[in-house]
Amino acid sequence: MKRKIIKRSFDFILSSILIILLIIPFVCISLLIIINTKESPIYLSKRIGQNKKIFIMPKFRTMKKETPQLATHLLKNSNEYLSKIGTLLRKTSIDELPQIWSIFIGDMSFVGPRPALFNQYDLIKKRDNYNINDFKPGMSGYAQINGRDGITIDEKVKLDSFYVSNQSFFLDVKILFLTLLKVFKSENISH
Repeated sequence: MKRKIIKRSFDFILSSILIILLIIPFVCISLLIIINTKESPIYLSKRIGQNKKIFIMPKFRTMKKETPQLATHLLKNSNEYLSKIGTLLRKTSIDELPQIWSIFIGDMSFVGPRPALFNQYDLIKKRDNYNINDFKPGMSGYAQINGRDGITIDEKVKLDSFYVSNQSFFLDVKILFLTLLKVFKSENISH
């Protein structure tokens, strides 16, 4: 219980600070997306949250409006759905930044298993076998620092299982640090 309070306090304080610091960059990025795509800059994605409760996760829009709601790796030629600015936003992981709002309101944490799309039934079912769906999803996680797009669903589930069994403040800090390092290097980002 104490760990949950510490984790939620950390998430709330850091997300509050980041929202204030990033407000001007968010407005600039939003304007670039509107100019580039003529669409809303924020895409709202239905995701599986803690205890398999569906929540709405915001991301900066990187795909065209007519893109099917599927995991990117399931799209045939996913690059044809990317907007011009979307490629840059994904490569730099800037598209993920609006999730700070989900952390602020408590739907997500900075660290945890990445939230599955509502229709990723195979992933959801495999996570049930390890009680991973019982935990709050994260903006980054153990699977992201150990392969991200370059590993299979089974490998992701094993890594997420390791995380939920070994959670600690220090592991979270390590994951956040390695996430920043991997984003800076653009490692394991295929789409």
